[in-house]
Amino acid sequence: MSLFFWILVLLSSIWATHWGADQLAEPFQKLCQQWGLNQATGATLVALATASPEIGTNIASALQGVSDIGLGNLLGSNIISIPVIVTVAYIAGSTKKYPQENQSAPVLSLKPQSLTVQAFPYLIILGLVALLTIPEPWRGLQPIDGWIMLVAYLIYLSHALNSQSKTSQQMSWNSQEIILSIAGIIILVIGAYLIVRSTENIVAILGISQLVGGLFITSTLSVIPEVFATWSLAKNGQVTAATTSVIADNTATMTLAFFPLAWVNLPVQDLEFYILNLTFVGLLGAAYAGFLKWGAPENSFSLKEIFGLNLIYLIYLTTIRFIFWDFIR
Repeated sequence: MSLFFWILVLLSSIWATHWGADQLAEPFQKLCQQWGLNQATGATLVALATASPEIGTNIASALQGVSDIGLGNLLGSNIISIPVIVTVAYIAGSTKKYPQENQSAPVLSLKPQSLTVQAFPYLIILGLVALLTIPEPWRGLQPIDGWIMLVAYLIYLSHALNSQSKTSQQMSWNSQEIILSIAGIIILVIGAYLIVRSTENIVAILGISQLVGGLFITSTLSVIPEVFATWSLAKNGQVTAATTSVIADNTATMTLAFFPLAWVNLPVQDLEFYILNLTFVGLLGAAYAGFLKWGAPENSFSLKEIFGLNLIYLIYLTTIRFIFWDFIR
């Protein structure tokens, strides 16, 4: 079939999986309110739903024997999502001002829990991924690595849920929400299968590797629905939830979506290319945490820090273009 057909299938499948995730996210959000979780902690719980497209895609890629698509999607989504989502949240929600040299510059102010509940644990998990997959004695993704990352996620989740909470609210539930949640799960399963199937056909037609297809095609298109969700949350004043959700989502992706790939013993075919991508995943995570901790003012993103995140992504693309171009082709 034609390239255009499979691109349409991929786009439709991505939108379908995110629709399914939305049907799960709404009940999770109500649970956060019912349990009295703050925005940073609540983002951890909601991420179980919002990361479900990536998790489903990686399960499907492992089952279909095309795990490199899942690995590319895992790495790529953790690279592009931070600059894109934080930039969108900044544009939509940076209404507070602070004086600097007799001028006012907008900043994206977050709750202090954004650093301790989300950013720092994410960096620890990235370090664990590097330790488990890069050194020669245990290079690659193996079943034991998957179990270790699953335990790491449970520790992260426990830490988040035990952090500071706010007053709980009484919430009502109806049968329509349950029906939509079940429909969301079904759509997620179908959409995840079609994402992998369409990516597999697109890379075959273009003559590129499955890893590159997941890295630049699937992951890039997958971030589009998240952009609209982030814009909506930030516009409604939930800037902490909008901005920390990307870290919570990435944490779930690097642990829960890591598991199915490790379960099928996925080797690292090109170590230098893998290290490059994992390095930029770490750089963007470190920049996110560093700007929150040491930026001016603290626990916020200023315009120059937004530029900094996007500059790191541009450096990544430039490195790919001039050093690894032959590998991509």
